Amino acid sequence: MTRGIETVSLTVKLWLVASVAAVALGGCSGTTHLVRHGSPARIQRQQGGFTLTEHVHVGAGVRTEFNDSVKLLDAHRYQQGIALLLKVAKTAPNLTAARVNLGIAYERVGQLDGAEKSLKRALALDPRQVVAYNELGMVLRREGRFAEARASYEKALALAPDFYYARLNLGILCDLYLTDPKCALDNYLAYQKLMPDDKQVAVWIRDLHGQGEH
Repeated sequence: MTRGIETVSLTVKLWLVASVAAVALGGCSGTTHLVRHGSPARIQRQQGGFTLTEHVHVGAGVRTEFNDSVKLLDAHRYQQGIALLLKVAKTAPNLTAARVNLGIAYERVGQLDGAEKSLKRALALDPRQVVAYNELGMVLRREGRFAEARASYEKALALAPDFYYARLNLGILCDLYLTDPKCALDNYLAYQKLMPDDKQVAVWIRDLHGQGEH
């Protein structure tokens, strides 16, 4: 056995938000179990969010550093979090969760190029990483690359149709940036089935139905 390698569990903070002014969903926590290298992350919906399970070998010190980075990001101390995540990513280059959180942190401080590179690196490690596709869609939307953003959200939904963060973000993109009311309405309605208590989306649905009556 290689010295310093162990099986660990990490709690990953994933900021899954709708990327548009005055519209945001609360973040949810996912649990990443690191047990074996080479297996893609699996996503499972639970009450209040989603659990992502990732398999990879990591060094014994990665757990502490990763959890510390999560605390920094949760406290909006993004630059410090980025610095620690870069260290984690260097120590454990196959840890997709670190690349995803690094991309999210870069996006939060406006470093969109760094965010895009980190998220694409995560997807190169795991092409089924739905969170990375969702977050990449938000970065691409901010860069004005709307068609690419749409494709990224659609890839997330092809893998996990009930991943309501991507569903809402796609609806917003179609509504406000692509001027595609049918796409917007279809995705808002699909989102509403998953999140029926969202009153704001109910208003948007009524607005779109009203537009269709003219």
